[in-house]
Amino acid sequence: MTRTRRARSRTRIARSRTRIARSGTRIARSYQRRSRTALAALLGAALLTTACTAPGDTDSAPVKVGVLHSATGGLAIAEKPLTDAVLLAVRELNDQGGVLGRRIEPVTFDTRSDNAVFAASVRRMLTTDGVRAVFGGYTSASRRTMVPLVEKHQGLLFFPTFYEGMEHSAHVVYTGATPNQVVAPAVKWFLDNRGKRLFLVGSDYIYPRATNAVVKAQLAATGGTVAGEHYLPLGEMRPEAVADATARILRARPDAIVSTVVGDTNLPFFKALLDAGATSRTLPVLSLVLNESELSAMDARRMAGNYVAMNYFQSVRTPENAAFVRRYRARYGPDAVISDPAEASYSSVMLWARAVRDAGSADPAAVTEALRGASWQSPGGTVFVDRENLHLWKTARLGRIRTDGQMDVVWESETVIHPVPYSPFRRRQDWNDLLKGLYEGWGGRWDRPPGGKVLPNDMLGEAGL
Repeated sequence: MTRTRRARSRTRIARSRTRIARSGTRIARSYQRRSRTALAALLGAALLTTACTAPGDTDSAPVKVGVLHSATGGLAIAEKPLTDAVLLAVRELNDQGGVLGRRIEPVTFDTRSDNAVFAASVRRMLTTDGVRAVFGGYTSASRRTMVPLVEKHQGLLFFPTFYEGMEHSAHVVYTGATPNQVVAPAVKWFLDNRGKRLFLVGSDYIYPRATNAVVKAQLAATGGTVAGEHYLPLGEMRPEAVADATARILRARPDAIVSTVVGDTNLPFFKALLDAGATSRTLPVLSLVLNESELSAMDARRMAGNYVAMNYFQSVRTPENAAFVRRYRARYGPDAVISDPAEASYSSVMLWARAVRDAGSADPAAVTEALRGASWQSPGGTVFVDRENLHLWKTARLGRIRTDGQMDVVWESETVIHPVPYSPFRRRQDWNDLLKGLYEGWGGRWDRPPGGKVLPNDMLGEAGL
């Protein structure tokens, strides 16, 4: 081969290598582009999954729910059955496979009958523990302390106790009664059957104060009379203080007493009435707070013959209630008693579980929407979740206390009653002004502080109604 031919051959080989190299570069660049596209798609899918899945909301992870009640302190007697009822419902649901194929895991805290502990506990549950719903609170003071935190952290609270109304939150399902569902019918029954002059006595915190304001507005509109009004410090047990309250009542000569005295104070209160010669026949008491759990820890014989207004009594005769009482006692003992808030606590969990299934998710917002208009055949009868205010439509009942601490039902509503959080007897602004006045008057809290000043009874100018 001549030198010229060899040179030309080397040139062709070099050009071929260049073309091969360029082709390889194009292939590599194309592969890199496809790889980057695929990686971006994978990352996007991962981010989308992360955004749509809350912590602990995977296919197999348990669904955590918070249980916030007092195991110690002055409210423990009343709140223990509520914890028991929630845990019974959770156990029954888990025995049936949980929700969405996932086990329900209760996260329980002892709130120690302290509103500050309620607040700290619900904050932790929603920000650290990853609970998808909270079942808890007993007093209105505890609820009003928790609600701003539940709203801030986009949680969902089920509150099981009857309350004073004057509240509505898109983050709270109120499974207890508003005043028009239990207080107003009971007061009307007393006006029709026991007399027009009623003395209002209660413990000094938000529920008695606000509820009695509703009662006073009802009396003014329906021909009743307020014979007097008096408040005892929350948890008052001093015999002389309670005796002073009963002396005030007797001097006023009412036809009956409407009591919102709570907890252990009922024991010296009823004793003082009996010691003064006032019996259930001569001066009947309508309690808006007593229940079977509290009566079981007291001497019910002292209270026998007086009245209690609630939506549920353990003695209610329905097939669902008979089965519920059997299951409850099989779990907690043959002498276990069930209160109205305990039954509402059990129903709360069952309503939540049904809504989770309907929504296909435990996300609080999705569950809330699924709850609107939902119904449940509870032990106390059929209940409905109001679409607008997330309160339950419920049956009202009036019971007479027996010597064994159970109730004989003397009256119940023919149908479930629509919940009205704001009583129509006054303007909504009036009720809001009352709440503001009480909260500020008590120094930024929902009960009278120890040693704090006693606020006036006439907070809304009721005398001018």
